[in-house]
Amino acid sequence: MFELTVEKSFSGAHQLIKSNSPCENLHGHNWRVALTIRGEKQEPEVGWVLDFKRLKSALNKELEKFDHKYLNDVLQISPTAENIAKQIYQDLSGALPVCRVTVWETDKASVSYYE
Repeated sequence: MFELTVEKSFSGAHQLIKSNSPCENLHGHNWRVALTIRGEKQEPEVGWVLDFKRLKSALNKELEKFDHKYLNDVLQISPTAENIAKQIYQDLSGALPVCRVTVWETDKASVSYYE
């Protein structure tokens, strides 16, 4: 079994409602997202599970929804790192064998979602 991971960043602003913290104020982050899939070699003659180009393309397309946006308008729920990770996982898992999505809100703070 193999795991493949690609990463991409996006910029977006949000407000966390009812958090009773400074995060209730409008603020932004340079978010980083890692998409990880799991599988066996699907194309043994090539020697890969999936072309990295396909993974990068899927993640790029997904993050267009979030990049330079007010995330409260993008998500139907509170735009926490947890909810962003879950949304990306759900959006991509229909077309790819996604095993985990990790979202970094800062360089030292991340959350992973998996099922």
